Amino acid sequence: MTRMPATLCLMNETITTAQGNNDVLIPKTVVQGLARAKSIGFQCNFTYGSGGTSATVLIQTSLDGGNSWVDVINFNHATASLNRYANVTSTTGVVTDYYVLTNGGLGFDTAVDGLLGDQWRVLFYSVGTYANTTLQVFATARD
Repeated sequence: MTRMPATLCLMNETITTAQGNNDVLIPKTVVQGLARAKSIGFQCNFTYGSGGTSATVLIQTSLDGGNSWVDVINFNHATASLNRYANVTSTTGVVTDYYVLTNGGLGFDTAVDGLLGDQWRVLFYSVGTYANTTLQVFATARD
């Protein structure tokens, strides 16, 4: 039996100039092979230096091999250091009968439980010019 991967780093970078916007999201690492995951915990570390206005991380999953993506978690940051956590699990049903696929439309600081595809990715955009500011996203899958 293949074991689930240990903690995965989905993003680790220094933010400087503005990147993308709410309509043009910058894709980061795509992680595949998580079809057996029953839950995935995410940690987003925003270490603020100075400047900037906002930095937004969207975590998405794909249920069709990466052809389409759906927002699952939105972490929004401004001008203060902050570590945030979210967990999604396959044993929690989505509250509504149908979930509308969104690509960048999930509200700030929101998570949707119950959607776990076999692929995950991070999308990112920032507003303003930051200095000495880093953003990291980690994931730990459990089967």
